[in-house]
Amino acid sequence: MKQFFLIGCIFLFLGCSSRVSVDDLGKLNGYWEITRVTFADGNTKEYKVNTSVDYIKIEDRKGFRKKVHPKLNGTFETSDDAESFTVVEEEKGLSIQYKTELSEWSELLTELDDDAFSVVNPEGIRYDYKRFEPISIQ
Repeated sequence: MKQFFLIGCIFLFLGCSSRVSVDDLGKLNGYWEITRVTFADGNTKEYKVNTSVDYIKIEDRKGFRKKVHPKLNGTFETSDDAESFTVVEEEKGLSIQYKTELSEWSELLTELDDDAFSVVNPEGIRYDYKRFEPISIQ
């Protein structure tokens, strides 16, 4: 039994120690909806339904993120507001650094694959996203 526990701990450690690669950043392109926020104290807030979705476009470590509102016909309503960002390699991993006319902030990109990504802000709040799949009612 101890062997299974030890092997499980090794796999957990190896899985947690993997970093997001610069080569994977293109996976951020597209529409994303938030699924969960985990606060620094461990409390979580789940999001079952979202009225807005984040659209992310990135190329050569530079990009933007904007809120869009999906419509039932498969289109999106949007404004001209967007948050520009750059991705910077740091000791901890890849940091998404945002800058708008009003503010600057950063988030550490902790997980990224084709269908999900997660970021953690300096206050220790984790945001989990999944790829948005529109519902089209014709």
